[in-house]
Amino acid sequence: MKNIEKYTRGYFMPPVKSLKWTEKEYITEAPTWCSVDLRDGNQALIVPMNLEEKLEYFQLLLEVGFKEIEVGFPAASETEYAFLRTLIEENLIPDDVTIQVLTQSREHIIKKTFEALQGAKKAVVHLYNSTSVAQREQVFRKSKEEIINIAVTGAKMLKKYAAETEGNFQFQYSPESFTGTEVEFSLEICNKVLDIWQPAEDNKVIINLPATVSMSMPHVYASQIEYMSDNLKYRDNVVLSLHPHNDRGTGVADAELGMLAGAQRVEGTLFGNGERTGNVDIVTLALNMYSHGVDPKLNFENIPAIISKYEKLVRMTVHERHPYGGELVFTAFSGSHQDAIAKGMKWREEEDCQYWTVPYLLIDPMDIGREYEGDIIRINSQSGKGGIGYILQQNYGIDLPNEMRESFGYSVKNVSDHNQKELMPNEIYDIFMNEYVNINTPFEYIRYQYKQNGQYETIVSLRVNNEECELTGYGNGRLDAISNVIQTQLGIDYKDLIYKQHALEIGSGSQAVSYVGITSNNGTVYWGCGIDTDIMNSSVKALFSAVNKMVTSLQLSVERELIK
Repeated sequence: MKNIEKYTRGYFMPPVKSLKWTEKEYITEAPTWCSVDLRDGNQALIVPMNLEEKLEYFQLLLEVGFKEIEVGFPAASETEYAFLRTLIEENLIPDDVTIQVLTQSREHIIKKTFEALQGAKKAVVHLYNSTSVAQREQVFRKSKEEIINIAVTGAKMLKKYAAETEGNFQFQYSPESFTGTEVEFSLEICNKVLDIWQPAEDNKVIINLPATVSMSMPHVYASQIEYMSDNLKYRDNVVLSLHPHNDRGTGVADAELGMLAGAQRVEGTLFGNGERTGNVDIVTLALNMYSHGVDPKLNFENIPAIISKYEKLVRMTVHERHPYGGELVFTAFSGSHQDAIAKGMKWREEEDCQYWTVPYLLIDPMDIGREYEGDIIRINSQSGKGGIGYILQQNYGIDLPNEMRESFGYSVKNVSDHNQKELMPNEIYDIFMNEYVNINTPFEYIRYQYKQNGQYETIVSLRVNNEECELTGYGNGRLDAISNVIQTQLGIDYKDLIYKQHALEIGSGSQAVSYVGITSNNGTVYWGCGIDTDIMNSSVKALFSAVNKMVTSLQLSVERELIK
C-alpha cells in the first residue's frame, strides 16, 4: 500500500491504566437502549423519510420495545419540527417512552427546540459540540477554553428554556468526536457541564461519549470509557452512554467493551443504518446478549417482519450475511457443516436438551422467527450427504439409511453442479423419486403370493418386454424368497442385501417406505426405494428398484428364455 506514512493514530489513551473491564466475562444485563434511527439513521438516507414514513417507523420502534427514541433535530427542518409536534399533539408517545431531540449549543436553535417540545410528557434534550483536536484546529479554530465556553453556555441555555417550557425534561451532553479528543479534556468539559446541571437522584444527567469516528481498536475505547466512568463528577447520578459508529467495522465490539467498562446506555440503530459505515447495530448487540442467556429487553422474535418494514421505509436492504437478520446467516451449504447441524438437531430431539448447543448455529433460528425449512440447510454442489438427507427428512419424512445418503448425495450434487444452481427441496425430492423410487425397468414388479411350508414359497409376477411372467422361489422370508428368485431365475448376481423401512408420516397418510441396498460383483452398492400402502409391497418395490438400477448401470443382458 502507498502513503502509509500519511496516517497516524489520532486517538488518546487515558493518562492512567483503565483495565478493570478486562476482568469481566460478559455483559450481565441490558443497557438502556436509545434508538437514533429517526435522527442519525434518517439523515444518512439518500431520500430521508417523510412525515408519514417517520410515524410508521416510530411505531416499529415501539413494537421492538425501545423506551428511549431520538426523534430528530426539530430546529433543522420543517419536517423534523412537524414530526415532533405531531407525536406530542396527537398523543402518540406512550407514557413509558421518552423521546429525545438534538440541539447545537446555539441560542436560536435551543429556543426553537423547546418550542417544538412544548407539552412533552418526558423528553431528553441532547446538547452537543465537537471537542476533538481536528475539529478544534481545522473547523472551529478555537482554543480549549473557547470550546468549553460553547458547552457551558449551551448548558446554561438548556436550563433557562427548560424552566420556561411546559414539559418534563432530562439533559444529555455529548462531547462530539470524543474518540479524537484528549481524554482529560473530555473529562474536564463534561464535568463543567455537570456543574451547571447539578444532577441528582431524581434528575439524572446523561453523558454520552460518541465514537463519532471510530479511530482505535475496541480495547482503547473501553479504556477511555472506564477512565471517564471512574472520574466523572456526580457519578451516581450520571447515566453514562455510548454512541459508536462503525468506521473500522468494530461498532459492536466498541459497544460491548464499552458496556464492560461502565457504560449503562447505548445509542444505535436497527441494522446499523447511519452516516458513512453506519451506527452501531442494536439488533446485533441485543441478540449477542441473548446468545449468552441475557434478556436484551427488546423484542426480535419476528425478525423477518421487522426487516420487511425496515427495508420498505429506509429503501435499503439488509445484507444476506448481516448477523442474525441476513437471509443466509443460519444457512449451511458446506457438506461438513450440514452434517454437523443435522446430527446436532437429531441429538437435541433424542436428548431433550435444556441448552442450545447445535454446531454452527449460535442461537435457535426459530426464536427470532426464522424457519428451519429453507433457512438452515440449503443445497448446492458444495453440499454433503448429511444436509441432503436432512432436507428429505424434514420436508417429506423420508429418513434415508446412512449408507444410502452418500449415493443419493452424489446424485443431487451432480444435478446442482451441472445446472450451476441451488436446488430447492421439491427439486431434491423429484430427483429422489425419479432415480430411486419404484423403478420398474427392465423388470416391472406386479405382485407376489406366498405360502409357508417350513420356508416361504413365493410366486412373483413380473412384466418384462411387455410380457407378464410368474417365477417361483423359496427363502427364509418373503423378501429373501423374492431375492432368491431374482438371483437364481433371472441370473442376476449380488450380495450383502441391506434393508430398512419406516412409516411415511408427512403428507402421505398410511404409506410405508422401504430402502434396499445390494452389492454387485464389482463391489458397487446400488440403492432402491419402494413406497406403497403395504409395507411388504414397499420392500419388494425397493428391492426391484435396486436391481433395476444395477442392471441398467451394468448394462446386463438378460435373455428372454430365462423367464419363460
